[in-house]
Amino acid sequence: MIEIHSIETANARLRVRRAENSLKRANDLLDEEGGVALNLALCGRIRAAQRRLIEARARLMTIDPTRTN
Repeated sequence: MIEIHSIETANARLRVRRAENSLKRANDLLDEEGGVALNLALCGRIRAAQRRLIEARARLMTIDPTRTN
């Protein structure tokens, strides 16, 4: 049972890290000059990345409530 918990915790941390990286990339792209259509698409991508990050953090907290970050 401990192994399954460790694997689930590792997967949750990986999801958080991926969501954070995706959000950072989208924000970096938004800072570049790309035009209105690209900026609108990036805003949608940023909102989706923020939502995934919130969900990933919530899942990690349900798996490992002792985690502070």
